[in-house]
Amino acid sequence: MATTETRLAFVSGTRLPGWVERFAASHGAVNEEELDGGLQLRAADGAAALLQAPWPVDGRPGRGGDAVSRLASLAGQPRSVGAVLVRRGGYSVAVISAGAVLASKTGTRHVQSRTAAGGWSQQRFARRRANQADALVEAVADHAARIFAAHPIEYIAPGGDRTLAEQVLAEPVLKQYGALARLAFLDVPDPRAAVLKKAAADLCAVRILVTDPPA
Repeated sequence: MATTETRLAFVSGTRLPGWVERFAASHGAVNEEELDGGLQLRAADGAAALLQAPWPVDGRPGRGGDAVSRLASLAGQPRSVGAVLVRRGGYSVAVISAGAVLASKTGTRHVQSRTAAGGWSQQRFARRRANQADALVEAVADHAARIFAAHPIEYIAPGGDRTLAEQVLAEPVLKQYGALARLAFLDVPDPRAAVLKKAAADLCAVRILVTDPPA
Protein backbone atom coordinates (compact mmCIF):
# COMPACT_ATOMS: atom_id res chain seq x y z
CA MET A 1 0.00 0.00 0.00
CA ALA A 2 1.31 3.45 -0.95
CA THR A 3 1.98 5.78 1.95
CA THR A 4 2.38 9.52 2.14
CA GLU A 5 3.97 11.78 4.72
CA THR A 6 3.15 15.37 5.56
CA ARG A 7 5.39 18.02 7.10
CA LEU A 8 5.04 21.65 8.03
CA ALA A 9 7.40 24.39 6.92
CA PHE A 10 7.50 28.16 7.43
CA VAL A 11 8.92 30.29 4.63
CA SER A 12 9.27 34.07 4.64
CA GLY A 13 7.72 36.10 1.87
CA THR A 14 11.11 37.02 0.42
CA ARG A 15 12.12 33.34 0.17
CA LEU A 16 8.79 32.01 -1.11
CA PRO A 17 9.38 32.30 -4.89
CA GLY A 18 12.67 30.44 -4.54
CA TRP A 19 11.00 27.75 -2.40
CA VAL A 20 8.34 27.18 -5.08
CA GLU A 21 11.02 26.97 -7.78
CA ARG A 22 12.92 24.33 -5.79
CA PHE A 23 9.67 22.42 -5.13
CA ALA A 24 9.03 22.26 -8.89
CA ALA A 25 12.63 21.29 -9.62
CA SER A 26 12.38 18.38 -7.16
CA HIS A 27 8.90 17.13 -8.04
CA GLY A 28 8.18 18.12 -11.64
CA ALA A 29 5.75 20.51 -13.30
CA VAL A 30 3.45 22.22 -10.79
CA ASN A 31 -0.23 23.07 -11.14
CA GLU A 32 -1.45 26.00 -9.00
CA GLU A 33 -4.98 26.42 -7.66
CA GLU A 34 -6.11 29.33 -5.48
CA LEU A 35 -8.49 28.08 -2.76
CA ASP A 36 -10.22 29.70 0.19
CA GLY A 37 -7.73 27.92 2.44
CA GLY A 38 -4.62 28.98 0.51
CA LEU A 39 -2.65 28.30 -2.64
CA GLN A 40 -2.57 24.60 -3.54
CA LEU A 41 0.39 23.27 -5.51
CA ARG A 42 0.26 19.82 -7.11
CA ALA A 43 3.39 18.42 -8.73
CA ALA A 44 3.79 15.86 -11.48
CA ASP A 45 5.12 13.16 -9.13
CA GLY A 46 2.13 13.42 -6.76
CA ALA A 47 3.68 15.75 -4.20
CA ALA A 48 1.49 18.60 -2.98
CA ALA A 49 1.91 21.74 -0.95
CA LEU A 50 -0.72 24.00 0.62
CA LEU A 51 0.62 27.54 1.05
CA GLN A 52 -1.23 29.70 3.59
CA ALA A 53 -0.75 33.39 4.34
CA PRO A 54 0.17 34.25 7.94
CA TRP A 55 -2.87 36.56 8.24
CA PRO A 56 -6.09 37.50 6.40
CA VAL A 57 -6.03 39.91 3.46
CA ASP A 58 -8.20 42.39 5.38
CA GLY A 59 -8.43 44.75 2.41
CA ARG A 60 -4.67 44.79 1.89
CA PRO A 61 -3.94 42.22 -0.82
CA GLY A 62 -0.43 41.40 -1.87
CA ARG A 63 0.87 42.71 -5.16
CA GLY A 64 2.23 40.73 -8.06
CA GLY A 65 1.46 39.27 -11.43
CA ASP A 66 0.96 35.70 -10.18
CA ALA A 67 -0.44 33.89 -7.15
CA VAL A 68 2.96 33.12 -5.59
CA SER A 69 4.12 36.73 -5.89
CA ARG A 70 0.89 38.03 -4.36
CA LEU A 71 1.15 35.59 -1.46
CA ALA A 72 4.80 36.53 -0.89
CA SER A 73 3.88 40.22 -0.92
CA LEU A 74 1.03 39.67 1.54
CA ALA A 75 3.32 37.81 3.95
CA GLY A 76 5.87 40.61 3.70
CA GLN A 77 3.49 43.27 5.00
CA PRO A 78 4.52 44.57 8.47
CA ARG A 79 1.41 43.75 10.48
CA SER A 80 1.29 43.84 14.28
CA VAL A 81 0.77 40.55 16.14
CA GLY A 82 0.24 39.98 19.85
CA ALA A 83 1.69 36.56 20.70
CA VAL A 84 0.81 34.51 23.78
CA LEU A 85 3.04 31.44 24.06
CA VAL A 86 2.59 29.45 27.24
CA ARG A 87 3.39 26.00 28.58
CA ARG A 88 3.70 24.55 32.06
CA GLY A 89 7.43 25.30 32.03
CA GLY A 90 7.35 28.90 30.90
CA TYR A 91 5.82 31.66 28.83
CA SER A 92 6.52 34.44 26.35
CA VAL A 93 4.21 37.30 25.47
CA ALA A 94 5.33 39.61 22.72
CA VAL A 95 4.44 42.15 20.11
CA ILE A 96 5.74 40.99 16.74
CA SER A 97 5.96 42.69 13.36
CA ALA A 98 7.84 41.83 10.15
CA GLY A 99 9.23 38.71 11.82
CA ALA A 100 10.87 40.63 14.66
CA VAL A 101 10.08 41.02 18.37
CA LEU A 102 9.23 44.65 19.21
CA ALA A 103 8.52 44.11 22.91
CA SER A 104 8.30 41.00 25.06
CA LYS A 105 8.31 39.35 28.45
CA THR A 106 9.63 35.81 28.86
CA GLY A 107 9.76 33.88 32.09
CA THR A 108 9.36 30.59 33.91
CA ARG A 109 6.69 29.50 36.33
CA HIS A 110 6.45 25.89 37.40
CA VAL A 111 3.28 23.81 37.08
CA GLN A 112 3.66 20.22 38.25
CA SER A 113 3.02 17.31 35.92
CA ARG A 114 -0.03 15.12 36.33
CA THR A 115 1.76 12.28 38.12
CA ALA A 116 1.72 12.63 41.90
CA ALA A 117 4.73 11.38 43.83
CA GLY A 118 6.08 11.25 47.36
CA GLY A 119 2.91 10.03 49.06
CA TRP A 120 0.71 13.04 48.30
CA SER A 121 -3.00 12.31 48.17
CA GLN A 122 -4.37 12.62 44.65
CA GLN A 123 -6.90 15.24 45.71
CA ARG A 124 -4.33 17.44 47.43
CA PHE A 125 -1.95 17.09 44.48
CA ALA A 126 -4.69 18.06 41.99
CA ARG A 127 -5.57 21.17 44.02
CA ARG A 128 -1.95 22.27 44.14
CA ARG A 129 -1.49 21.70 40.42
CA ALA A 130 -4.69 23.64 39.65
CA ASN A 131 -3.55 26.54 41.84
CA GLN A 132 -0.19 26.64 40.08
CA ALA A 133 -1.89 26.65 36.68
CA ASP A 134 -4.27 29.43 37.76
CA ALA A 135 -1.35 31.53 38.99
CA LEU A 136 0.49 30.98 35.71
CA VAL A 137 -2.54 31.99 33.64
CA GLU A 138 -3.12 35.16 35.67
CA ALA A 139 0.54 36.18 35.58
CA VAL A 140 0.86 35.65 31.82
CA ALA A 141 -2.35 37.58 31.15
CA ASP A 142 -1.11 40.51 33.24
CA HIS A 143 2.21 40.56 31.38
CA ALA A 144 0.43 40.38 28.02
CA ALA A 145 -1.88 43.26 28.88
CA ARG A 146 1.09 45.42 29.87
CA ILE A 147 3.17 44.55 26.80
CA PHE A 148 0.27 44.90 24.34
CA ALA A 149 -0.95 48.22 25.74
CA ALA A 150 1.91 50.19 24.19
CA HIS A 151 1.31 48.90 20.65
CA PRO A 152 -1.54 48.74 18.11
CA ILE A 153 -2.33 45.03 18.03
CA GLU A 154 -4.00 43.72 14.85
CA TYR A 155 -4.01 39.96 15.51
CA ILE A 156 -3.61 37.57 18.41
CA ALA A 157 -1.37 34.52 18.02
CA PRO A 158 -1.70 31.78 20.65
CA GLY A 159 0.85 29.00 20.99
CA GLY A 160 2.36 26.33 23.21
CA ASP A 161 -0.26 24.53 25.32
CA ARG A 162 -3.64 25.13 23.70
CA THR A 163 -5.66 24.93 26.92
CA LEU A 164 -3.39 27.27 28.88
CA ALA A 165 -3.20 29.76 26.00
CA GLU A 166 -7.00 29.87 25.73
CA GLN A 167 -7.29 30.38 29.48
CA VAL A 168 -4.84 33.29 29.32
CA LEU A 169 -6.75 34.95 26.49
CA ALA A 170 -10.02 34.52 28.39
CA GLU A 171 -8.73 36.53 31.36
CA PRO A 172 -10.68 39.80 31.93
CA VAL A 173 -7.51 41.89 31.66
CA LEU A 174 -7.29 40.90 27.98
CA LYS A 175 -10.97 41.43 27.20
CA GLN A 176 -10.30 44.28 24.78
CA TYR A 177 -8.41 41.89 22.48
CA GLY A 178 -11.16 39.29 22.39
CA ALA A 179 -12.64 40.51 19.11
CA LEU A 180 -9.33 40.43 17.22
CA ALA A 181 -8.72 37.73 14.64
CA ARG A 182 -6.70 34.75 15.86
CA LEU A 183 -3.83 33.51 13.75
CA ALA A 184 -3.16 29.79 13.35
CA PHE A 185 -2.12 28.12 16.61
CA LEU A 186 1.65 27.74 16.86
CA ASP A 187 3.08 24.56 18.39
CA VAL A 188 6.21 25.55 20.33
CA PRO A 189 8.24 23.98 23.17
CA ASP A 190 8.68 25.71 26.54
CA PRO A 191 9.10 29.37 25.53
CA ARG A 192 12.60 30.77 25.91
CA ALA A 193 14.34 33.63 24.10
CA ALA A 194 15.42 31.42 21.20
CA VAL A 195 11.94 29.88 20.92
CA LEU A 196 10.35 33.33 20.85
CA LYS A 197 12.76 34.52 18.14
CA LYS A 198 11.85 31.57 15.90
CA ALA A 199 8.15 31.96 16.69
CA ALA A 200 8.29 35.61 15.61
CA ALA A 201 9.70 34.60 12.23
CA ASP A 202 7.22 31.73 11.80
CA LEU A 203 4.18 33.86 12.70
CA CYS A 204 5.04 36.28 9.88
CA ALA A 205 5.88 33.58 7.34
CA VAL A 206 3.90 31.56 4.84
CA ARG A 207 2.77 28.30 6.46
CA ILE A 208 3.34 25.39 4.06
CA LEU A 209 1.90 21.91 4.55
CA VAL A 210 3.85 19.60 2.27
CA THR A 211 2.56 16.15 1.31
CA ASP A 212 5.32 14.01 -0.11
CA PRO A 213 4.61 11.77 -3.13
CA PRO A 214 3.41 8.22 -2.41
CA ALA A 215 6.29 5.92 -1.46
